[in-house]
Amino acid sequence: MIQAIAAFADNYIWAITDDQQGLAAVVDPGDAGPVLDFLQRHRLRLAAILVTHHHGDHTGGIAGLKAAHQSASLSETFRIYGPAAESIPDITNPLREGDSVVLGGLDCTLRVIEVPGHTRGHIAFYGHHQAAPVLFCGDTLFAAGCGRLFEGSAEQMWNSLQKLASLPEQTAVYCAHEYTLSNLRFACAAYPHHREIANRFAEVKSLRDQERITLPSTIGVERSTNPFLLCANAQAFAELRQQKDSFRG
Repeated sequence: MIQAIAAFADNYIWAITDDQQGLAAVVDPGDAGPVLDFLQRHRLRLAAILVTHHHGDHTGGIAGLKAAHQSASLSETFRIYGPAAESIPDITNPLREGDSVVLGGLDCTLRVIEVPGHTRGHIAFYGHHQAAPVLFCGDTLFAAGCGRLFEGSAEQMWNSLQKLASLPEQTAVYCAHEYTLSNLRFACAAYPHHREIANRFAEVKSLRDQERITLPSTIGVERSTNPFLLCANAQAFAELRQQKDSFRG
């Protein structure tokens, strides 16, 4: 299973789990507390940590999880996978484009895609979990949106998004924040006559009114309703990203 662990105001730490094996891997643990609570509640042992980029709301819990593991006197060690191009303490397996992560006990194999833009060394993990295609994309691709350009250029982010958009349409998209409703408000403003975007906004608003999660999305849904994937080229993307940065809808 893949389950969401809520953290901070709107982060999701994704947990890849196998109850029979009693194992879990987590993606972008910005806070150790919710992860430790989740592991205890489900009686799981942490097998691996996957990190997409260096921002604190994605890495802040690593040290606490490592310390908890050590204090429990567990003989098994877990691996910490992250981008080789960024400085992140405690990474045991630095990764670059095309590298693979095999989580054997969790029936999950992922390959690394370099997706600079939000940060210079941002990576995503794409592969299969229980035979289904999955993508853990951190803060690069959001449901109906994309990450801000803190370190990279618009052209870099455009190229990164094109890589992700080329994945199979049924790929489940596990991004790191619950931004879908606000992203769709902007999408409706940018594409006021786009019926699929309007329909998606109504569906997502209903979910959020019930305080329900809006993820995962799929690559197919993003291709048809994500305003940044509807851009024709990098220049159009750059202009739209600037509009989103100043949007107050």
